[in-house]
Amino acid sequence: MEQSVSGLKLKKKTAYKKEKIYIATLKKVLKNKLAVAGCIIILAQILMAIFAPFIVIHDPVKQNLSASELPMFSEGHWLGTDNYGRDVWSRIVYGARVSLVVGIAAVTLGLIGGVTLGLLGGYYRKLDGVIMRIVDLLFSFPGILLAMLIIAVLGTSLVNVAIAISIWSIPTCARIVRGSVLSIKEKEYIMAMKSMGASDIRIMLKHILPNAFAPIIVFATMRMATAILSTASLSYLGLGAQPPTPEWGAMISQGQSFMWTSPHLTIIPGIAIMLTVFAFNVVGDGLRDALDPNMDIH
Repeated sequence: MEQSVSGLKLKKKTAYKKEKIYIATLKKVLKNKLAVAGCIIILAQILMAIFAPFIVIHDPVKQNLSASELPMFSEGHWLGTDNYGRDVWSRIVYGARVSLVVGIAAVTLGLIGGVTLGLLGGYYRKLDGVIMRIVDLLFSFPGILLAMLIIAVLGTSLVNVAIAISIWSIPTCARIVRGSVLSIKEKEYIMAMKSMGASDIRIMLKHILPNAFAPIIVFATMRMATAILSTASLSYLGLGAQPPTPEWGAMISQGQSFMWTSPHLTIIPGIAIMLTVFAFNVVGDGLRDALDPNMDIH
């Protein structure tokens, strides 16, 4: 009875300590003005993607050649129309949905692969050499070229873009997780768990992985920026979103032929990409500073 009571008290104390850490981290992030601005931009993008059907009045793929290349602030088309008469604002809004979905899918798949390889490589010395050589092999290819090679094999589609970017993300994630695992597994409480007969899976999933979350969260946030930019780049090259899908990179590609007559067709999606990538990068920087115990934001 006494043991259960003491165990309950220990759990409450641990939960309270974790809550204090979360609150302290949140306060540090909120002190970073750039990170707060980035959070606002990301939140606006997410809301725009979710409620896209309710905040646009035009079909993003419907053509109206009688209203093609309308300038900005035209009646009914405040961001103008493209060369097919499609509303630019509608395509920007739905493009946010495409970019975020592909980015989240790519980062999630990359995390699954990278965390798995990093855990196994960092915990098991015998697997470490094999896994790290595979990672080094992936690192030998420039990221965008590796993604292009994968798409060339799988075919051009947004699903294959997400797969290609996720494979590109795996080696970096694996290196980060492996470094954290190598440090954490030498801690005294891990040694104690081993001496008590805890299984390797239990130690890795319940004790090592939760303590490696900080660098993983920072990596995921900043990798979102890379994934969105890569999606736009591949779509610009014709390897990602195919017409008439409203995707920011594809919009820039389609609008570059009209740069001198209708510059808004390339400038507006370019600004959308820039703001989104900037937002994820500054939020990632803010999280890194807040989660790093050796740094303090004043």
